[in-house]
Amino acid sequence: CLISIRLIFDACGIDMERTPIRLTLGGDLVAASGVGASAASSAAIAWALNEHFSLGYSKKRINEIAYEGERGYHGRPSGLDNTVSVYGGLIWFLKNPDGGPNIFEGLNLPSPVEIVLANTGITSSTRKVLDDVARFKGKKGGMFKDISQRYNRIAEKARKSLSEGDLKDVGRLMDLNHGLLQDISVSGRVNDFLVSVSKDNGALGAKMTGTGRGGLVLALTPGRKAQENVAKAIEAEGYSAYKTVIGV
Repeated sequence: CLISIRLIFDACGIDMERTPIRLTLGGDLVAASGVGASAASSAAIAWALNEHFSLGYSKKRINEIAYEGERGYHGRPSGLDNTVSVYGGLIWFLKNPDGGPNIFEGLNLPSPVEIVLANTGITSSTRKVLDDVARFKGKKGGMFKDISQRYNRIAEKARKSLSEGDLKDVGRLMDLNHGLLQDISVSGRVNDFLVSVSKDNGALGAKMTGTGRGGLVLALTPGRKAQENVAKAIEAEGYSAYKTVIGV
């Protein structure tokens, strides 16, 4: 995205016209799938420019620049994806609604946990989904406030259960979270279907992740056997499944 790259260069104080440079991006992330490829590329470009021009930026500044790159794709990104891309690992993230610095910290798990990401193959516009959510909030402010409060409570409980290794409770909370995303029309039919497939085949919990109305579904599948069973079930339905581990 040329707009994103221009925003990154501007944040670095580099004139694209006077300082032409060739950028080559590689990797196995699927663009526009909800996996955070735009944030990963923005972070990678920021790191590359920092190294190439010996700018001496800190991780904090790299993260700020990567966020500028994300704005070129999404308009009003949360800042989560670029933060994870820059700092790595499992992160607890809170967006500052007043526009100040966001709050984030690394999370440690008692032991690594297997998960599966199901790719619907459907892309959607983050901007459009955010605009639709804003309209929902405008029309049903009371309901939206209640959903937001429940969402926050679920996240806090999940953080505690993750740190304690209570994966059954994490799965239960993921299911509740997905229900709230359905309530505000962020989830889509295909997301709901893949959540059901995951649950029917051994996942402790499952929910859509990312933009919604397509993109990805996250399934909690501790143990190689459960992970393999869920991944195969997803693939049998004609969708891609990615197996990975969190908490390492």
